Amino acid sequence: MSGARASGAGVTAGLTTLTMVCFAANSLLCRLALRSGSIDAASFTEVRLLSAAAVMTLLARSLGQSRKLGGTWLSAAALFAYALAFSISYLQIGAGIGALVLFGAVQLTMIGWAIVRGERPGALEWLGLALAIGGLVLLTRPGVSGSPVVGLVLMMVAGASWGIYSLRGRGSADPLGTTAGNFVRTLPMVAVLVVVALALQPAHATARGLALAATSGAITSGMGYALWYRVLRRLTGVQAASVQLTVPVIAAAGGVALMGERLTVRLVVAAALILGGIALTILERTRPVRR
Repeated sequence: MSGARASGAGVTAGLTTLTMVCFAANSLLCRLALRSGSIDAASFTEVRLLSAAAVMTLLARSLGQSRKLGGTWLSAAALFAYALAFSISYLQIGAGIGALVLFGAVQLTMIGWAIVRGERPGALEWLGLALAIGGLVLLTRPGVSGSPVVGLVLMMVAGASWGIYSLRGRGSADPLGTTAGNFVRTLPMVAVLVVVALALQPAHATARGLALAATSGAITSGMGYALWYRVLRRLTGVQAASVQLTVPVIAAAGGVALMGERLTVRLVVAAALILGGIALTILERTRPVRR
């Protein structure tokens, strides 16, 4: 029995690690494609969403998760806003910085909404929020990260949009089918984006750029989300929140190894504030608090 339990824990750990790598790889793939000029941001977003919609729909159908795809138009709009702001921001900022800002904005959005809904945070949670916000402020100050403020703000918009999307998807009886339906609902928005983007400037995409965008959509997004839904059943809420702290770290390491991005002392300090602050809020939320 203990051997089977250990084996199951090993599988869960392996799948969780693979999922976090997929999430971090989204930042790396987008930055690789846009930094090299292999594809424009609009085209990357379009191909990513199309590929993810196709893969998620196939998975939902083949696994019997949903006879009818779920989702809502409002959730799809939040998903589309996330993907578009995500791509545009990576025209200007590095993969590690982007993942850090994205993750911080996602968590602050979700925690902030809980406070608005009436939750009463404890002292550690307030401290954690203050540290995380301070880290984001430090990171977005001109000259601290070396990145344009516009790119950083767009990534915060992407994170807030993803946080809204996550909040709306809580409690779904069929998360895979719901997510597939939301991706499918982004397709009319993608069509509008194509028209607007072409009106502003000609589309540009090489075979390499298309391959990176399709990989981001079909594998690190579509397959990554499918894996996440599988491992979520085996993780507690605290474990699920905690393991996501590794995503910016993996993305930053990948940026340094694959793209020669630099880690400055001030960037490390900002990362420690954001990730440490969020870790404190996770710990505090495990304790009984007055609501």
